[in-house]
Amino acid sequence: MVEVTSWVWSLVVVLLTVLANGEDPYRFFTWNVTYGDIYPLGVKQQGILINGQFPGPQIEAVTNDNVIVSVTNSLDEPFLISWNGIQQRRNSWQDGVYGTNCPIPPGQNFTYILQFKDQIGSFFYFPSLAFHKAAGGFGGIKIYSRPRIPVPFPPPAGDFTILTGDWFKQNHTDLKAILDGGHDLPFPDGLLINGRGSNAFTFTVDQGKTYRLRISNVGLTASINFRIQGHKMLLVEAEGTHTLQNTYSSLDIHLGQSYSVLVTADQPAQDYYIVVSTRFTSPVLTATSILHYSNSAGSVSGPPPGGPTIQIDWSLNQARPNPQGSYHYGLVNTTRTIRLANSAPIINGKQRYAVNSVSFIPADTPLKLADYFNIQGVFSPGTISPNPTGGGGYLQTSVMAADFRSFAEVIFENSEDTVQSWHIDGHFFFVVGMDGGQWSDSSRLSYNLRDTISRCTVQVYPKSWTALYMPMDNVGMWNIRSENWARQYLGQQFYLRVYSPANSWRDEYPIPKNALVCGRASGRKTRPL
Repeated sequence: MVEVTSWVWSLVVVLLTVLANGEDPYRFFTWNVTYGDIYPLGVKQQGILINGQFPGPQIEAVTNDNVIVSVTNSLDEPFLISWNGIQQRRNSWQDGVYGTNCPIPPGQNFTYILQFKDQIGSFFYFPSLAFHKAAGGFGGIKIYSRPRIPVPFPPPAGDFTILTGDWFKQNHTDLKAILDGGHDLPFPDGLLINGRGSNAFTFTVDQGKTYRLRISNVGLTASINFRIQGHKMLLVEAEGTHTLQNTYSSLDIHLGQSYSVLVTADQPAQDYYIVVSTRFTSPVLTATSILHYSNSAGSVSGPPPGGPTIQIDWSLNQARPNPQGSYHYGLVNTTRTIRLANSAPIINGKQRYAVNSVSFIPADTPLKLADYFNIQGVFSPGTISPNPTGGGGYLQTSVMAADFRSFAEVIFENSEDTVQSWHIDGHFFFVVGMDGGQWSDSSRLSYNLRDTISRCTVQVYPKSWTALYMPMDNVGMWNIRSENWARQYLGQQFYLRVYSPANSWRDEYPIPKNALVCGRASGRKTRPL
């Protein structure tokens, strides 16, 4: 009955999207989420599989496509999927985090109705509840440019997705219990490349041809460095923005970030190591895969090439790719400044993580539903300061208010000894500056207000700051979070409520008819057809 209902809604969605979007095509995906045994580091674990796959199936679509994903939750606990970097224009209803969506109950179905509006590039999806991300449930998203709309490089001979990151041998339930007990996670046990450990994955190429590699750091705690033995990489895209095409021998990819590089198989015909290693960690973890020439005359030889380890200056110099062309963001007057400082307070005897002293705790009702139905007492805008407080940490369902079409200067300030990685849902931003030390008004003198890149995830180096210019151009309730998943889980996140008083479909889509209701919104009716 659940599956029949899903397909009925899918047909309704087709009619609505065709009427609303004219020629924009639609693509259907039907997913079943289950537990299954996986052995990524040679040890049996309980993994989260989608259609029996770990990592999950890839989504391939074209700019402006309507993407309909019917998800059946066959786990024994609630589940949600979020879409890292997909902006959900006017549609935070589909963001797939607990602040905007009720979880899919065990044994039930929910159909996501997405549109990849005006986006191209490399992204990924992941499970956003509990500590499910430590069990899998993630996969790649490729969004191609529309036909006849050129991209700034020739079509590659092939297109590979590489999902990599750190991994633990313990089950996600055990890791969650460690965090719930007020402790930090142990050091990771290894790195994975597409769900496998070292030398378990092979990418086959033809000599003389050029290939696109879409690389995402889907790990939990560590920045990584990516390199290919004997080959250079041409950086062409970062989270949906075509970059100035710089050549690298290795590339840092911080938590939650995605890049595309072009690699030409221009070396003698044999096999070569593809290497990922952790950055800013001791010890350094390393994993390898194989770049296999189809006419290979020999297997890999020599040790895998080494990479940078703790050098921050090297990474900082690499961290400023410029875009192809530029939006004149530097000519727009900022309407407010938001300064966000991360911290690691002990609260009630337990390790927590905070932003501007507030350690986020989920409400009993998704914030977006409470806002829509005007349910009092769930949250209040203004429950997090737009500036560091310097005070001790405390627990709060923190929401910051923002006006639609405002243009903010956002500064992430990191006084800790570890690299941070931050993601903002529903928006892109321009990375105008980053440097060591304490941010001050005079730091603006070093901003790049001409041709910096736009993206949705950015690193902040130890005892450093990173500054953004960000258009608040997407009405909704949007998650701002640490991409270090232990920090996110223990409170280093909050929600940004971008508000328009017009209450118009022009600014925001109405609540979906199939929206799940829960908590204090239980029993409320969604809009009629």
